[in-house]
Amino acid sequence: MIEESLEETLGLSCELISRPSVTPDDKGCQKLIAERLEFIGFKSHHLRFQDVDNLWTSHGSGAPLFVFAGHTDVVPTGPEASWTSPPFIPTQRDGKLFGRGSADMKTSIAAFVTSVEQFVLENPQHHGTIALLITSDEEGPSINGTIKVMQWLQQQSIKIDYCIVGEPSSVNTLGDTVKIGRRGSLNGYMTIHGKQGHVAYPHLADNPFHRALPAFNELVNIEWDQGNEFFPPTSFQISNVASGAGAENVIPGDVKITFNFRFSSELNEEQIKQRVIAIFGKHGLNYTIDWRLSGSPFLTEKGELVNAVSNACLDVLGINTELSTSGGTSDGRFIAPTGAEVVELGPCNSSIHQIDEHVMLTDPERLSKTYQNILEQLMTTPGKT
Repeated sequence: MIEESLEETLGLSCELISRPSVTPDDKGCQKLIAERLEFIGFKSHHLRFQDVDNLWTSHGSGAPLFVFAGHTDVVPTGPEASWTSPPFIPTQRDGKLFGRGSADMKTSIAAFVTSVEQFVLENPQHHGTIALLITSDEEGPSINGTIKVMQWLQQQSIKIDYCIVGEPSSVNTLGDTVKIGRRGSLNGYMTIHGKQGHVAYPHLADNPFHRALPAFNELVNIEWDQGNEFFPPTSFQISNVASGAGAENVIPGDVKITFNFRFSSELNEEQIKQRVIAIFGKHGLNYTIDWRLSGSPFLTEKGELVNAVSNACLDVLGINTELSTSGGTSDGRFIAPTGAEVVELGPCNSSIHQIDEHVMLTDPERLSKTYQNILEQLMTTPGKT
């Protein structure tokens, strides 16, 4: 029965990959997931916010509430002619499974489903509640996905205790790295105003590029903090610059600069904004700016969930996993502030968002076993870790 279930993990991965669910289109993935889990007694809520599909499906009752969280949407394929095989036709070769979404993160979702199916079959009266929270708005703006489901859960007085996010956390082999937190992400969208003019008469113009350079040179060279035990130092990066009147002999009137901070728990949003605004004022810039906080830093310290994940990686995968906070943001940033313990565990991330995205053929089976092991530790005996 176990081997049959695990063969189904690869099959379900392929079925999900074959659905071209480019964000925010779910392409029926959530309906497929819900129908499988409803067959074993799960109760589902399909939550649509604007153009985004979300699924909340649960089994059992009471605390603790253990949630698998993930997304069915994928990034665009890029030029399909560059793929060795069509991106939405799951293809097995060289010991790997190829297809858009294979690593990010349809293999994880398939493993959620089969691990839960097997666990409930073996433990029909399990402790507490097990649920899946699935969205089709993680690769996009993330405004009608997990964040809206969390608001809905709060309205229902439902509080998550443990959450595994299936993001591709691993580096070289499955389970070698898990994420126990993420840095914060703050974006600035700035327009520096000058005066347009002829390049031969700079005294009659005011070049916003020239005004901006000293200020941004200072921002680039600041040591914002030194990080701490859990987070690397805060980093500042310019991500986009746009200007010009379309002619090589015209000084631009405005320059638009987008920049990003990935910040540790040593800083907060307001501290960063105040320091940036002070530097712009020091350099006398005439500017307008909009800010967007993608997420604040979060951290799950060693406790029941981290211990269970570490134990499962050792027991099932034979790996002493590394606890990390590196990388970008994830939907964990919407779940952790509620007090939930949040850990990210999924396949290797080396090919995500790339041409010929893939996972190892053995990953779906091994990931399903690992997830089931975590459930067995936390959801069979009250208080067991």
